[in-house]
Amino acid sequence: MSKNEKGKSREWPAVVYLWAMGMALFGYMFARLAFDTYPHPYHWLSALLGGIAGIPLGWLWYRWRGDIF
Repeated sequence: MSKNEKGKSREWPAVVYLWAMGMALFGYMFARLAFDTYPHPYHWLSALLGGIAGIPLGWLWYRWRGDIF
């Protein structure tokens, strides 16, 4: 292992986690409004899909603007 590989962190940047959590919250709140008459699992599925969609958006933000801290 070279020196450069040793110093690099293997954790995801904070911005990726924040985008995923933000999109999950947005997906849940949108589903609460849009699918109010549907069963509750639809809300959780929307939150899961929003969180999954937030991961690539967070990586795009990280590549474009860098981490937030």
